[in-house]
Amino acid sequence: MAVELKVPPLGESITEAVVGKWNKKKGDAVSADEPLVVLETDKVTIDVPAPAAGSIVTIAFNEGDKVRVGDVLGTIEAGAGATATAPQAPAAAPAPVAAAAPAPAASASSDARMTPTARKIAEENKVDVAQLKGSGTGGRITKEDVLGQLNRPAEAPAQRAPAPAPAPSGPRARADREERVKMTPLRRRVAERLIQAQSTAAILTTFNEVDMGAVMDLRKQYNEKFQARHGIKLGFMSFFVRAAVEALKAFPQVNAEIDGDDVIFKHYYDIGVAVSGSRGLVVPVVRDADTLSLADLEKKIGDYGTRARNDKLTLAELQGGTFTISNGGIFGSMLSTPILNPPQTGILGMHNIVERPVARNGQVVIRPIMYLALSYDHRLIDGREAVQFLVRVKECIEDPTRLLLEI
Repeated sequence: MAVELKVPPLGESITEAVVGKWNKKKGDAVSADEPLVVLETDKVTIDVPAPAAGSIVTIAFNEGDKVRVGDVLGTIEAGAGATATAPQAPAAAPAPVAAAAPAPAASASSDARMTPTARKIAEENKVDVAQLKGSGTGGRITKEDVLGQLNRPAEAPAQRAPAPAPAPSGPRARADREERVKMTPLRRRVAERLIQAQSTAAILTTFNEVDMGAVMDLRKQYNEKFQARHGIKLGFMSFFVRAAVEALKAFPQVNAEIDGDDVIFKHYYDIGVAVSGSRGLVVPVVRDADTLSLADLEKKIGDYGTRARNDKLTLAELQGGTFTISNGGIFGSMLSTPILNPPQTGILGMHNIVERPVARNGQVVIRPIMYLALSYDHRLIDGREAVQFLVRVKECIEDPTRLLLEI
């Protein structure tokens, strides 16, 4: 019995997706609920599981194709294993060995298994595709296979010797060294929101530096006990979330939103934490962060990071934040100007920790310093409030007891 594999509901207001990756191919055996295909939307990626155990009979859409909710991605022969289709591959294998002489058949077969870019390069350079061996999936001939054939020394080196000389001026014709791929829906959505932020908000950034010594000493002293009790390491992000919440309470306009001629002040603190997923930057939201302990924050942020890398975040977890924190320091960034996440009016940028010489009590000492950046919407937030907000964050980090006493 054939069972259809359909595009499931993708979330509120999302009606289409792009086929990102097939984990199986036609004829493969699958088990019930095994992830078969990855669908990419402009917000999340979704694994579509097998509705039944069996083998894949048809695949209706290739990687990169657009699909809509309800479309049939393929069919599965329920209860059937790979035994019905697996013997076909060995049976066909002797044919090329026995018929080594007819070059046209080999050429047609190779041409059918070439990527579009490889075929274009082969046609432009008159490459005999019958001489090519594919290194791609299933023996498919790739661009690199064609270029490797062109670059072999035995192939008319005298004719290709003048080629490296560049033209003195004008556009470069280097189609053989370029590759055109489609933007993923997630990357397109990120691009749209970045342009939206810069087009609709008056973004300004203010900077400060924070001495991380007190937090680092606290972590060093209590990290083992913290981990033994809560099952997770004590990181920096939980301190910054708590510090940001305290600063947002003192300066509520940084936690607000502009809606036409109105300002919406939000008396709750849903903090977005930017993390890197497998297909780009995503910002899951920690709900009611003001009610969570440091341990709860570390667990929530750690869980988000793990599921972002595995494309397991849900659409609901990516919506509704009131303020965002981005930590470019984990990649080595010293300083940056983060861009707002609309419709929010503020975003805090963290950076790497570097030992720097600073003046303390009339003496130059070496301290672990981090640069902080606050980008804000100047339509709602004045420079005074922005600077004071950042100073409040700095004070909480340099004296962590403030976070416990809420002063």
